[in-house]
Amino acid sequence: MNEFINVLQREAKAILQAKDYIDLNEVDKIVDVLLHLKGKFVIVGLGKGGHVGKKIAASFSSMGIPSFFIHATELFHGDFGMVQNNDVILLISHSGTTKEVIEAAKTFKKRGNITIALSSSNASVLSLTCDYKLNYGISIEADHLNMAPTNSSTVMLAVGDALMVTVSKKKGYSKDDFKTNHPGGALGTK
Repeated sequence: MNEFINVLQREAKAILQAKDYIDLNEVDKIVDVLLHLKGKFVIVGLGKGGHVGKKIAASFSSMGIPSFFIHATELFHGDFGMVQNNDVILLISHSGTTKEVIEAAKTFKKRGNITIALSSSNASVLSLTCDYKLNYGISIEADHLNMAPTNSSTVMLAVGDALMVTVSKKKGYSKDDFKTNHPGGALGTK
């Protein structure tokens, strides 16, 4: 039981460390881009970052920002056709070195899309490739091997939520607006 509690404490600590690492000037710029979004917010990832990306896209859609997730590998097999030039792209890679995600970023840049990196390091290839960056600075995971995406995936999810809530609040998104996009279930009733 001790290890169970230790993991929860490590992940909570990682979120607080990320809070102090993230460049808030960069966050302001990204929020401004999303407030003036003319197309869709497209999230691209692979592996655990991809799973987090699916949740980020779903949350933004619930809050009135048209969003969807594309698996990085699928882009190179026809899914670039799903993206238009006025779409903004969030690319997720903890290491910032995931080949498929970096190549996707390069392709989107050539097409003229605005790109945002969600990565641990501001010196990663992905961060240096993208127009904007959300870097959280976490390099240690919560598991006993320091291998499994634990702290990193939790922080990515928290950063995605913080971005979504910030944009939603600045847009003046209301409970009535939320009900329009989420009429079913307990949340729709609430």
